[in-house]
Amino acid sequence: MSSIKLFKKEINNSIGSFIEEVYSWELNHPDADLNTTEVLIDKAIALFDDLIEKIHTTKRKGGKEGFKHLRAELGKSIDGLQKKLAKLG
Repeated sequence: MSSIKLFKKEINNSIGSFIEEVYSWELNHPDADLNTTEVLIDKAIALFDDLIEKIHTTKRKGGKEGFKHLRAELGKSIDGLQKKLAKLG
């Protein structure tokens, strides 16, 4: 990873793409209960907030090795959210 700034952009883009997928799903399923998709969006936003906070904590501690763990956490969390979205339809 070349910089923290790029990692933050990666987090933003990954979560933003997921939210776009949710909105697209909602448009393709107009009769579906939107409360379930709102929960997924809320979880994605909470994930964003949590990861940004962890980046700042890791940065203060001076450990770049922690960022590898955060990158893995991002991928695992996004995959989990996408599986939940896939189960809806």
